[in-house]
Amino acid sequence: MSLTQGRRPDDLAAGLASLLAQVDVDLDIVCVGNGSGPGVVPDGVRVLELPENVGIPAGRNRGAELVGGDYVFFLDDDARLPSSRFLADAVAVLDRLGDVGLLQPRVVDPDGAENPRRWIPRLRKGDARTSSDVFSVWEGATLLPRPVFDACDGWGEPYFYAHEGIELAWRVWAQGLRVRYDGELVAHHPAIDPARHAEYYRLNARNRVWLAKRNLPWPLVPVYVASWTAVQLLRWARSPAKLRPWFAGWAEGWRTTPGGRRSIGWVTVWRMARAGRPPVI
Repeated sequence: MSLTQGRRPDDLAAGLASLLAQVDVDLDIVCVGNGSGPGVVPDGVRVLELPENVGIPAGRNRGAELVGGDYVFFLDDDARLPSSRFLADAVAVLDRLGDVGLLQPRVVDPDGAENPRRWIPRLRKGDARTSSDVFSVWEGATLLPRPVFDACDGWGEPYFYAHEGIELAWRVWAQGLRVRYDGELVAHHPAIDPARHAEYYRLNARNRVWLAKRNLPWPLVPVYVASWTAVQLLRWARSPAKLRPWFAGWAEGWRTTPGGRRSIGWVTVWRMARAGRPPVI
């Protein structure tokens, strides 16, 4: 499933071509135009045009509602798969491990630019080629068994943009499964600054608060938010232009209610802590 606003036609064409080139898998491909049509797409790709931009998570969900199959794979419109065996190999990883409910590949800039460390979703980044369990994902190329995705209630639609990959990972862990970063599987994506989005700082902060309110046991909600507040203050202490919209979003998150609360529970908190990342930071 691919999501686009029609702003990157060349990238979208390359991504769809990389999906159609996949071997040893049966494909049901839907391209969602999120507020704008995707333009001409290749044969074998269905199109869903949404009349307005409903946000990244909701756009993905609308596309996922149309596709069938045992697995659901999400690919951003500026990402592509360099190997024609990517999906077959990714499914083989899930089959081999047995208890993994969400898989993210290693992300590489195709033009040789330095790959952002944020693409490795763990505290101790280490070698990008090293696989490990993780507790969030980069959302641009993700694979889940269909029943696992459905049990998560899909991507968190209230977020609109940012942090929906953390919630999805937490809700996979809450099913008694693991989330895996695979350093051997590769997806291509340009190294672009996420702060290019006008609402990046506000949504980043608002969604941190919402993430806690929607998913954590209540005693951990202020702990999680406080830890991330401290992190941002340390990062941007000399950047008031970043902190002002960030704290505006922070206040909005406390003031508003996103709905959809479903606590991951203390058992999941314990499992995540034992695996190396208690959900307090």
